[in-house]
Amino acid sequence: SVGIRSIDQVAVVVRDLDASMKRYVEEFGIGPWNVYTFSPDWIQGMTFRGQEQGYVMKLALAQVGSMMYELIEPVQGPNTYEEFVNEHGEGLHHLGYFVEDIDAAIQEMEQAGYKVLQSGRNFGTNNDGGYAYFETEGALGHIIEAIELPAELPPPERTYPE
Repeated sequence: SVGIRSIDQVAVVVRDLDASMKRYVEEFGIGPWNVYTFSPDWIQGMTFRGQEQGYVMKLALAQVGSMMYELIEPVQGPNTYEEFVNEHGEGLHHLGYFVEDIDAAIQEMEQAGYKVLQSGRNFGTNNDGGYAYFETEGALGHIIEAIELPAELPPPERTYPE
């Protein structure tokens, strides 16, 4: 078994990030949202299905109690978000857990038989942080993501509501 000791993030893939943030704020009181664009211009070591692959996604992060809530809009693929929205429509994409060492988390999951689906590194202001999604959908009904948080994220491109 692997050592997932907590679920720290819930992530939903959406077709329209702005409309989704508006709905979450107005109908459910979830927000404010910090918005970022992840792309090869910023994120290093992007992979998809075992190959180096750049992709672009817009994402928004909000705290709901101690849980990080994430909305993701695929922009340019191929990537796991684009696949998901094409196959399932909008909805729960993954659950994330925070780790101290992304490489150790990858090794642990791969030893348990779960391959890396998609990954990226160095999204912090000090070129730290990393993430890896694993092919767990068959076993769990959703994807699991290991997240090594950076010491500091850059400022968001914008917030919603402003």
